[in-house]
Amino acid sequence: MTSYALLGLLTFGDELTGYELKQRADNTMRFYWTSPAMSQVYSELARLTEAGLVRRSGEGRGTTYAVTDEGRRAMERWMQEAPVGMPVFKHPQALRLMIGHLTEPETLVQMLEEYVGQVLAAHSDLAAVRRSLTGQDAVGQTFHNPSLVAEWGLAHFESELAIARRTLARLRHEHGLGGAGGPDGSDGSDGEATPERADEPVRDAR
Repeated sequence: MTSYALLGLLTFGDELTGYELKQRADNTMRFYWTSPAMSQVYSELARLTEAGLVRRSGEGRGTTYAVTDEGRRAMERWMQEAPVGMPVFKHPQALRLMIGHLTEPETLVQMLEEYVGQVLAAHSDLAAVRRSLTGQDAVGQTFHNPSLVAEWGLAHFESELAIARRTLARLRHEHGLGGAGGPDGSDGSDGEATPERADEPVRDAR
């Protein structure tokens, strides 16, 4: 899957060094897929080059990589034939909450408070990425589909915030820990910041 992901990042019409490909992965993939380590980027590029799916040009730090015609056909086959599949749900907070009987309610509350802050930060980062695509995101333009994925990610983070805040409000209510929100979590925002909108242009964040 990492090979397909990196190969896909090379299909936007430009040649990239390994470092630039890693940057593109960090700025995009990390929101919905595990961004590979630098060593993994180079090992995958070597495999893709050997397989004839990627073309290598130059030497040393100036070495760039571009998708070949065969590489593009391989991606097209993968897009058409790969099973849809379900995402692998690996949620550290949900796992810790499931065995929350091993700790104090205050610990769980603190965990969820920190998680809300992390999700807000991730939403802000992705909103900046989404805004950076403005002007190249219309139907038929290069970054139309990445903009759809960015908006999907923003909606996901907003859903995560709602779930975390509702659970946080319920924990506080059940254990008499104070804070905003009733037992149904109808107002579990606790005065926290709300996600920023992604409809104002910013400098390119790709």
